[in-house]
Amino acid sequence: MNAVAPTAAVEPAIALAVENLEVVYQHTVQVLRGLSLAVPAGRIVALLGSNGAGKTTTLKAISGLLPLEVGAIRAGHVRYQGLRINDVAPHLLARRGIAHVREGRHVFEELSVDENLIAAGNALIGRAIKPEPDLIYEYFPRLKDRRGQLAGYLSGGEQQMLAIGRALLGKPSLMLLDEPSLGLAPMVVEQIFEIIARINREQGVAMLLVEQNAMAAFGIADYGYIMENGKVVIDGAASQLVKDADVQRFYLGYGEKSDAVASFRDVKHYKRRKRWLS
Repeated sequence: MNAVAPTAAVEPAIALAVENLEVVYQHTVQVLRGLSLAVPAGRIVALLGSNGAGKTTTLKAISGLLPLEVGAIRAGHVRYQGLRINDVAPHLLARRGIAHVREGRHVFEELSVDENLIAAGNALIGRAIKPEPDLIYEYFPRLKDRRGQLAGYLSGGEQQMLAIGRALLGKPSLMLLDEPSLGLAPMVVEQIFEIIARINREQGVAMLLVEQNAMAAFGIADYGYIMENGKVVIDGAASQLVKDADVQRFYLGYGEKSDAVASFRDVKHYKRRKRWLS
């Protein structure tokens, strides 16, 4: 009998690839400096870093929002499902399946929950997809109880649920999530992150998650990148990053509280790891 050759592990396709990206604002202020990262299809990737590291700019470069803030990609490429999308308009990217849940929620406060979802359905023009608000209410039953209420009167957590629900309505293949835990109570954060993980698991949506709450992000992410000054300084499987001594010290709150070191990049031990700076 012929021996059966072992089956090689199949790597997931890449939903998003950011390659050596450089971004400037006002033609002079450089924010991203050769940033590279990848989000495999169906996986959650966390992007962490201190304030001003360039995380939100990265998401805006991917979703096409930079021109609205006099920003531009000066070098590098953004590829979605293998195609270069540097110059594609935001509404066209939404129709292609990229959903951007921006920091601050940005719900339509004077519209009801139902009306917010109806408005989000307009992004499906030109796509053979029918909006399914019942799916949103299945993931967020609290929104169903408030479907006739004005969004401006929802709690912060409920508004965040609505923002995620609007994005999910278009059945995206890639979701960009910018600080979903911002300003929320720990119990609400836990609930929202459980739902994000469930959406990823059940809908197969690839996710790039920008977060300050590193523990929450690592709790659901498959892989992580940490940024400083517009570039990635360390990356790896989330299960490994959470064990890294420097990551624990600067992002998970472990170690000396009185240390005078200003940031992750100032650690001499870290500087010696040349692969982080490549």
